[in-house]
Amino acid sequence: MSIKTTAFKIQNAKNTEKYTLNECPTNIAPLYHSKKHYKKKLKKQVKKLSKLQQLLYGSNRYSLLLIFQAMDAAGKDGVIRHVMSGINPQGCQVTSFKHPSAVELEHDFLWRTNQALPERGRIGVFNRSYYEEVLIVRVHPEILEAQKIPVDNLDKDDLWEERFRSINNLERHLYNGGTRIIKIFLHLSQDEQQSRFIARIDNPNKNWKFTDADIQERKFWPEYQKAYQECLRATSTSNNPWYVVPADDKKNARLIVAKIMHKTLKALNMNYPISDEQRKLDLQLFKQKLLK
Repeated sequence: MSIKTTAFKIQNAKNTEKYTLNECPTNIAPLYHSKKHYKKKLKKQVKKLSKLQQLLYGSNRYSLLLIFQAMDAAGKDGVIRHVMSGINPQGCQVTSFKHPSAVELEHDFLWRTNQALPERGRIGVFNRSYYEEVLIVRVHPEILEAQKIPVDNLDKDDLWEERFRSINNLERHLYNGGTRIIKIFLHLSQDEQQSRFIARIDNPNKNWKFTDADIQERKFWPEYQKAYQECLRATSTSNNPWYVVPADDKKNARLIVAKIMHKTLKALNMNYPISDEQRKLDLQLFKQKLLK
């Protein structure tokens, strides 16, 4: 199957005013025939990504930023761990954004993520991101009190639109500078989340993954779905689209994300730097010295 049939790609926010998350399935037919077939397909994709990463580093023209957003237990960590398994750690950085620190709260909402943006030639992965500021903060607006925003700017009707504009402007700026952004929303069903939570409770080795906060946040499922829907509508552009990936099947999700990464990197038409004539002469001199 192609990406087009496995992940809903929202290319242009202007054309998605009537878009709803209900249009996107959380589960699709398996893209593999067996567990062995899945491993073979993923290994093949990871190998391709490894070669493209070397080219990304060698050409030193672009950087790649992967943003993962999802409800709890959607499998973000697993996707990152499996898809990035063949990537050279020296050319990749993964950042998880939890509750902001006291220092981070003293800055604007984009400041802390800007510190972790990938440099040219590297791949950056955001496990959650600045999008939390229009998702969890929108569901729990009381969080805004800790951000010390001037009272005059706390008009709820304008605040989220302003943040959407700030995000779009940032991503446009990054794109123009050579950063390609892949925005992944792992689309999980409420029933599948329940099953995964219960599995964490039943497995002693996974008890640490489950907290009371998971139950509390689950109560806000409708509010989160609405917040995600508005976010996807407002921040999808032709250069920086969102991909809504069915996440009820973890293996499917990993294969889809790997394919999206491969397609994005392949489209850059990167090349290793070409040596000019003087450089070629210098290299031959270096070779002669080494042989002596």
